[in-house]
Amino acid sequence: MYPLKDITKPSKQEQKTAMESYNALEAMLESLNTEITEIEIEETKEKIKIPLNALKLLAKILKETSRGNPVSIVPIAAEITTQGAAELLNCSRPHIVKLLDNGGISFTKIGRHRRIKIEDIMKYKKEVKEKQKALLIKMMKEDQELGLYDS
Repeated sequence: MYPLKDITKPSKQEQKTAMESYNALEAMLESLNTEITEIEIEETKEKIKIPLNALKLLAKILKETSRGNPVSIVPIAAEITTQGAAELLNCSRPHIVKLLDNGGISFTKIGRHRRIKIEDIMKYKKEVKEKQKALLIKMMKEDQELGLYDS
């Protein structure tokens, strides 16, 4: 896995190429009906067999790249350090350690080092976002009941 700081935003040319490739790949994916497909690399004329799910993932990567979003692929079962988790959640490492010690996120300990599954970090991140959204909706409803949105 690449450190998050090494992942860069795609250039305008990369975004444009990704959009063109995404459009072509998305149209082609609709006509495929096999689990394994074969693609050809134009420059080398080499043919490569690729699982359909991998092609669908490539389409998602191209779509995000075309939008200017940096992309990183992390195996779901991968484990990361507390520093990696902090970078993923955009918070401090001590905050992650407190979350782990308080049971907010499950982890394993190897010697003195904590390891956290990516899926557990992403689950926690999703739960936090859902709680934030619910609180915002609640605040907006209360403000509306108080007439704060009336002009």
